[in-house]
Amino acid sequence: MEETESTMVEKPTGESENQKLDETLLLSSKPLHRFVQKQPRSFGIVILMFGCAEIVMGCAMAGTTMETSFKMYIPFWQGTLFITCGALSIYTELHPSKKMVTVSLAMYVVSLLGIIITIVRRISLIGFYTWHLRIYFHSAMLFLWVEGILFASSLLVSAFLIFLSAIAGYALRSTRKQITVQRFVIDPQSEENTN
Repeated sequence: MEETESTMVEKPTGESENQKLDETLLLSSKPLHRFVQKQPRSFGIVILMFGCAEIVMGCAMAGTTMETSFKMYIPFWQGTLFITCGALSIYTELHPSKKMVTVSLAMYVVSLLGIIITIVRRISLIGFYTWHLRIYFHSAMLFLWVEGILFASSLLVSAFLIFLSAIAGYALRSTRKQITVQRFVIDPQSEENTN
């Protein structure tokens, strides 16, 4: 008779710190848990805050007659993309699955494409404000600073999204290559009976 030895690991149910550490060590070899070990939740919180700041700055630019990124509603759709990416990163760390990592990766890529459009528009606006600095000194200087801050925050968020995209892509790529190894234990008494 052949018996199969189980390769599954039971999760500890206690609340002690040692058991939580053991669970983390046991799960570290799984591809999706390698994604979770990079703490996308922390990055998600930061990206979420940048999204909120983007929307707030957009509300501040809404009442102006000068040319701003608000004319294309950049602060609102860019802020919404950031908030969505942040929320997905937080949720994916709490409930890791291949579907959630795939959805997160898709949103990271869409947000990166939005950032490219945003960067091009904000560079042109910074050039516009620099050109009109002599004529409209106070308001041009104010919007130059606002667009500059939003430009810098978009660059920072793009670095976070590139990192998260890389680790999500790595986690998804390694789940396809994962194989299941079963080990069969042969009963020594059955070998003696067959000889």
